[in-house]
Amino acid sequence: MSRRREWTLEGDGVIDIRRDRAGVPLVRASTHADVLRGLGHCHGVDRAMQLVLTRIIGQGRAAELLDSSDEMLAIDRFFRRINVVGGVESQVETMSARHRALLDAYADGVNGALGAHRPWELRLLRHRPEPWTAADCVLMGRMVGYVGLAQTQGEAERWLVQLLSAGVPVSILDELFGGRIAGFDSTLTDGLRIEEPLVPQEVLAHPAVPAAAASNSWAVAPSRTATRTAMLANDPHLEISRLPAVWYEAQLEGPHGWLAGASMPGAPAILVGRNDALAWGVTYAYADTIDSWVQDCRDGCARREVDGEERWEPFDVREEVIRRRGGEPVRMTFYENRHGTLDGDPHVSGRYLSTRWAGRDCGAASLAAVLELPRAGTASEGGNLLSRLEWAFNWVLADADGSIVHRMSGRLPRRRAGASGLLPLRGWNPADDWQGFHASDDLPRRLDPPEGFIATANEDLNAFGIAKPVSLPGSAYRAQRIAELLGARTDWSIEALGRLQMDTLSTQARRFMTVLAPLLADDERFAAIVRWDGSYDDPAGVAWFEAFYDAAVAAVLTWVGGPQAARYAIAETDLIANFFWLVDDVLLGASGAWAGDEGRDAALRRLAESALGAAPATLRMTMRHLVLGGRAPRWLGFDHGPVRLRGGRATVHQAQLVRIGGRELTVGPSIRLVTDLAQNIIWTSLPGGPSDRRWSRWYTSGVRDWANGRLKAIRRPGTR
Repeated sequence: MSRRREWTLEGDGVIDIRRDRAGVPLVRASTHADVLRGLGHCHGVDRAMQLVLTRIIGQGRAAELLDSSDEMLAIDRFFRRINVVGGVESQVETMSARHRALLDAYADGVNGALGAHRPWELRLLRHRPEPWTAADCVLMGRMVGYVGLAQTQGEAERWLVQLLSAGVPVSILDELFGGRIAGFDSTLTDGLRIEEPLVPQEVLAHPAVPAAAASNSWAVAPSRTATRTAMLANDPHLEISRLPAVWYEAQLEGPHGWLAGASMPGAPAILVGRNDALAWGVTYAYADTIDSWVQDCRDGCARREVDGEERWEPFDVREEVIRRRGGEPVRMTFYENRHGTLDGDPHVSGRYLSTRWAGRDCGAASLAAVLELPRAGTASEGGNLLSRLEWAFNWVLADADGSIVHRMSGRLPRRRAGASGLLPLRGWNPADDWQGFHASDDLPRRLDPPEGFIATANEDLNAFGIAKPVSLPGSAYRAQRIAELLGARTDWSIEALGRLQMDTLSTQARRFMTVLAPLLADDERFAAIVRWDGSYDDPAGVAWFEAFYDAAVAAVLTWVGGPQAARYAIAETDLIANFFWLVDDVLLGASGAWAGDEGRDAALRRLAESALGAAPATLRMTMRHLVLGGRAPRWLGFDHGPVRLRGGRATVHQAQLVRIGGRELTVGPSIRLVTDLAQNIIWTSLPGGPSDRRWSRWYTSGVRDWANGRLKAIRRPGTR
């Protein structure tokens, strides 16, 4: 069926499905339920393997249903510990009858496809999928909202706690974290037992759990476009070195009109795209939705001090059994309280961390919002809907009337005054408990700004809200470059916006050269480097800068935590990929404390000299099959590549190689989308194709155009 170009289904009425030349399906039906039934069927036809594997991972059943290896057991233990699947059925029960019926219709479409054809990979694993349910849609939303997104913040906080526990001076950490640690009482972490990382390497290294780093999204007002209508562009940066691609493109046409864009298998919605009246794009907000508390434990209880009285409150106990294929089941006990799940056994006296994610017990409101999105007719209306999502994103919207809007979404906790969100809190002090959650209208937002554009690229956007939800943002480099270019002209077109998405000038490199060029100007060996403008299209300049930067990052992290901690952070985590700008501020800061007696300028010059002669290298990736990646012979074609990449960590067209848990992955634009509200067309590019079937013509059909920056048109039926 994955090879078909046209077919029909029976639902409330007839559902017509037909593919365009690129294999992108158009689903047409007379009811909203049938439209979603058709989308679910397409997901089941083209992405059954992706759907089923992601659900298995989220349920914590990989050792039971896939293989019983220690790696799978570690993955299961993590997902059981955070309990991402907990309460998904009760979330569905809180939904309205109409929304529940829409989810059931989507699930019915998925099950029709799964029942007709079981992917051979699942037969190889001897797994017959259970029916898809509405609750599975909630699980998919939680997987997206936590793994790769909220966990990024949590990992940075856990790393900080580990450094504090290891005795790294608060003054050094305060410089590394940009003044966010000043005044912390380091005795809070004395004797702290840290049993395990927040997210084990096995989880981040599994290809069914897509990694995330950053994204770009911008809307341009009519005053700055050639057609004098609003335009929107979006390129979410997720893992791109896997097959199939994370996203699934589709067109939907039903009683609420036309929708087109990118969906995510398992979710009954177009998450990035447009309808007849408005377009929307998304970036990760880097908002802080996760905290840890130090718990003082004994005899299965945690200490609390209420009105001057000491109490010992018992934990709730959750028992989990992980079945292992061909092996004995593993029984696990988790301890929970108002501060989340404890990292340890409270019957063994001591101090442990407990961690809570604000979005874990959510899902119903988010699904209700995206189910209503087809009805939205203006950017403000769409923004109001999307702001109700319980996971932290920045949404940028543009409508046919010319309005542009930014809204942040997320269930953002209220903390006591002075609590940074980065540092562990006192589990025994009620003042350190969360004080409810911020109203969506208090989160950062913008409407039709005077500059004529809105751009988000993971930078700190606290200035635009009453609430200040961002504790540790991503870098501002891409946002600076996008704003610089958008503000430079008033004749933006689809073609020009597509070229902007491919821009490879690094404002990070330009910032460094402002400091380095005067230090190197008197040395003829650096003559070409001093003239380098920071473009990542210059192989020689990039080779030198990357070698210099690698050495500089290692120097700062060694100053912070010693050589072993530096090697671990660089080689086995994505901390630097997400928060490299913290190191930049230290390297270029006036204090130069990291350089010791040598002094900042002398140390920078020495590192620059050590990078001379670095050989230019073309950045390439191999795209690996979700199940057989790296295992099947290359000639069978399950893996694809090498594919040439452009840009670097701080360019608009981002490309980063990240090594986590022994797996090397690549993060970059997981889809590119551009649209002009003057026409019912979206222009897209996908690093992959519609199908996860190796023998399908649509397995890697989009890769070449994606690598070369070419966009394809997805047109509303009847549009030229």
